[in-house]
Amino acid sequence: MTNQAAPPSRRDKCLPDGARFLKSWLGRPLQVGAVQPSGRALARTMAGYVDPAVPGPVIEIGPGTGPVTAALLERGIAPERLVLVEYSTEFCSLLRRRYPGVTVIEGDAYGIAATLAPRTLPPATAVVSSLPLLTRPVEQRLSLLRQCFAMMRPEGPFIQFTYGAAAPIPARGVDYAASPSRRVWLNVPPARVWVYRQAR
Repeated sequence: MTNQAAPPSRRDKCLPDGARFLKSWLGRPLQVGAVQPSGRALARTMAGYVDPAVPGPVIEIGPGTGPVTAALLERGIAPERLVLVEYSTEFCSLLRRRYPGVTVIEGDAYGIAATLAPRTLPPATAVVSSLPLLTRPVEQRLSLLRQCFAMMRPEGPFIQFTYGAAAPIPARGVDYAASPSRRVWLNVPPARVWVYRQAR
């Protein structure tokens, strides 16, 4: 007889986002990577690198409880353009309730090519990532970056934040380059956004 996870209690459904993140981090620290969701200033900084006028889907990976999703919607990205890839079943349920019209896919973002293969999406405008990349080997981070480049328009940005001082993926490669934002001091802890683009 297989054990099935119990459905979330009413108390769990009423948890504030910070408590949800802490609970998930305690259970899966390497997959969640943070003890609290991105702050509003950081989310707006990330969304600011996405041009709503450029057509195509906007793929968000590791959305968690959705602070960057909210910032993308505020930025002017229509809900039907947003494709969210989230590993946590609990967070997927929350995102579907919180953001009707947004596509939420439960799956592995590090294997994003396989995860999204059944969808036959047009070239993406951008990929926005809140994944805890520093918990993964650099080869896996580079693989993720190149999978995302293959899904995007040639000029599309891969947008990633980090709490660290160094780039979360090496800042320069044979086929890409990256540039950082100023440090977002209003976030707790302070963070920086790195934007990666394919070499032309």
